[in-house]
Amino acid sequence: MTGGRALEVRTLDGRVLVVHDTGVVGDVEGPVLVWHHGSPSTGALLAPVVEAAAVRGVRVLSYARPGYGGSTPAPGRDVASAATDVVQVLDAVGVGRATALGYSGGGPHALACAALLGDRVPAVAVVACLAPFTDDAPWWDGMAAPGGLHAASHGRQARAAYALTETFDPASFVDDDWGTLEGPWGALGQDAQRAEADGPDGQVDDDVAYVSPWGVDLGTVAQPALVVQGGRDRVVPPTHGTALLQHLARGELWHRPRDGHVSALAAVPLAIDWLLQHR
Repeated sequence: MTGGRALEVRTLDGRVLVVHDTGVVGDVEGPVLVWHHGSPSTGALLAPVVEAAAVRGVRVLSYARPGYGGSTPAPGRDVASAATDVVQVLDAVGVGRATALGYSGGGPHALACAALLGDRVPAVAVVACLAPFTDDAPWWDGMAAPGGLHAASHGRQARAAYALTETFDPASFVDDDWGTLEGPWGALGQDAQRAEADGPDGQVDDDVAYVSPWGVDLGTVAQPALVVQGGRDRVVPPTHGTALLQHLARGELWHRPRDGHVSALAAVPLAIDWLLQHR
């Protein structure tokens, strides 16, 4: 974790969510951002997010989704369940409203919060975010290593079995992705490795949720919604960004043609600026 504090929030159904919080930044009534982490991740705050937010006077909250970073696993959870968890996190730390910023696997969860929490999420932005599952060629085309998601489409047991022999395919990242991981976003790769060492539960349940009904209609997202998509992304292909835009009534697409899955994170400071303008 980079600065701030870590705390445990006990949910109404008795689970534990591990929450990371930079604390009050500037005015106590100042802006708050919930960072929805990718897959896999411990949920810990990452320096580039914290630093970009701090210079803008923004407080950052992050929580480990069930099965990650000490949060109680919740097999069978859907994407929409993130809204139930986030509202309990916000209540626990005394925050009324917070914008949402989701990266990769965190993107669907950020959008679900916008759809289901109304005014408590005044604006949402996602980077390299999967579109709702359709199991047709456009959804799969361009993924360098779709094995985990293919397994997940056959259920949790199949995805858990796949995890026993799963390895990362370097072809998933373009050169700029590797350069980004060697530079300002090095903490992202390190955090993913820590999450993998903790076991596969979080990743397994994430993947099953992505390729199952999300439990939420993105057409109900009434807030301003920003979609940032890399044109060379081999994990979440560019067609997903276009598909998301078709669901979002007030959606805006930033297509970054040279970016891959990780290098698109260079847009995070700009995305925070956009959220501040729309909160």
